[in-house]
Amino acid sequence: MTKLALTTSPSVGGDLATAAAVLNNSLCSDQDAVSARERTLAFVATHHDALYRTCLDGHLTGSALVLNAERDRVLLMLHAKLGMWLQPGGHADGEGNLAAVALREAEEETGIVGLRIAEPAVDCDIHDIPARPGEPAHEHHDVRFVVLAPAGAVVAGNHESHALRWVSEDEAQGLATDKSLLRLIRNGLALAQSI
Repeated sequence: MTKLALTTSPSVGGDLATAAAVLNNSLCSDQDAVSARERTLAFVATHHDALYRTCLDGHLTGSALVLNAERDRVLLMLHAKLGMWLQPGGHADGEGNLAAVALREAEEETGIVGLRIAEPAVDCDIHDIPARPGEPAHEHHDVRFVVLAPAGAVVAGNHESHALRWVSEDEAQGLATDKSLLRLIRNGLALAQSI
């Protein structure tokens, strides 16, 4: 059985080679996730600025499937800009270690103290971001990690969401979630049992 390793502070730093290593070590098992990983590796090979949001075709992001201490619920946020229920995550902004990106974003967007991130990544996805004023339509090449909240975690979101909610896998299916998020929840909950 594949095991995930928990840490409170993944190493910070690195470049596209670091990001490519994170991608190559990911535990993508679903065909859609494997395809996204391969497309992202090809994107990284042809876009020297893929770690920066100034790469207008798209860029790398890191996101976190935040699980409660019992590992039976996930924390979703109603994204303020996109109006969808999503997992916390955000832009790499030059950071090659995408685990560090995912943990940073989870801490900022949930306000939970004491989060621990599991490595390696458990999923990859590519999603389209619609054009907004001053920003053309582009792709997010997302590398996704399991993050474990401590017992009694207090959630205190920020301006990036309208709401945060702990949900079971079944409850997540009732929200306006996309197929890749449901895949992440299913695989992440299963892999979290190895922690």
